[in-house]
Amino acid sequence: MEPDKQAASTDGLGKGEGANVPLERPVRPPWADFKAALEAAGFHPSRKLGQNFLLDDNMARAIAADAGINPGRFVLEIGPGCGFLSVHLASFGARLLAVEIDTRLAPIARRFLEPFPDAEVIEFDVLATKSRLAPEVLERLPESEPWSLCSNLPYSISGPLLAIASQLDHPPEVVCCLVQKEVAERLAAGPGSGIWGPLSASFQETYSVSMGRLVPPQLFWPRPKVDSAVFIARLREGLAPAELRRKRIAFYRELLQRRRQSVRRVLGDMVGRSAADHALAALGMDPKGRAETLSVDELRALHGEVEAP
Repeated sequence: MEPDKQAASTDGLGKGEGANVPLERPVRPPWADFKAALEAAGFHPSRKLGQNFLLDDNMARAIAADAGINPGRFVLEIGPGCGFLSVHLASFGARLLAVEIDTRLAPIARRFLEPFPDAEVIEFDVLATKSRLAPEVLERLPESEPWSLCSNLPYSISGPLLAIASQLDHPPEVVCCLVQKEVAERLAAGPGSGIWGPLSASFQETYSVSMGRLVPPQLFWPRPKVDSAVFIARLREGLAPAELRRKRIAFYRELLQRRRQSVRRVLGDMVGRSAADHALAALGMDPKGRAETLSVDELRALHGEVEAP
């Protein structure tokens, strides 16, 4: 991609007013300036950390707009890198918490975000384990107000991070993230599609998901070997309490690990043949049908039936 030709000044930017109305567009220094800073810090992109920078400023702006950020909205961003998406989220008036694992990148993003007092960059691994957020991040998330997750997610953690987010006691109201196209398609898949599986059903217990923009490899540095896409997820109405959601999700995952086998066989191995037959008969489900054909509503009903006292 050609270096950004915009001027370097970011002076004179203040808070935006109104719903989803950005400030004057932030002016990004040329990519050559960022690259020089990265080289001075001894930085080389890490495949292990999934570091692929989205260089296209128009695409970064579009993703921030797709997230529907209103002034004052708390937004969590994972892996801000140099801050190319961050600065657009901040320009929409977000109270931005950007979490960067790489101590060489965080100062660069921090300097770029200096005009925005409500944007903060902290240096942590967002994951304490593959099933738990770092406490330093978790304690900063809102406990009652609506909030959003918007990121160019590092490919290496996108699956675990999204699974954790969907099972939080107070999950993000909106998730708008750039991920591998295959991951986005699985998140948005429907039953019987061939890619419907544990990730799809587990995430859709909490969210309604739609595909967003396709992002080609040439918009990144370094270029990934896969296509990327944005997905947008919004909380389902009538969301169940977190503990019940977690129990349902564990059930969906176990059942859909063998999604091409008959529901009766898989469920029978999980809860016993008699209980499985009773549950399927009570719900009028075909015992010979494959687990991969069951929707979230059907999976939820099946879980309720086998868990009923």
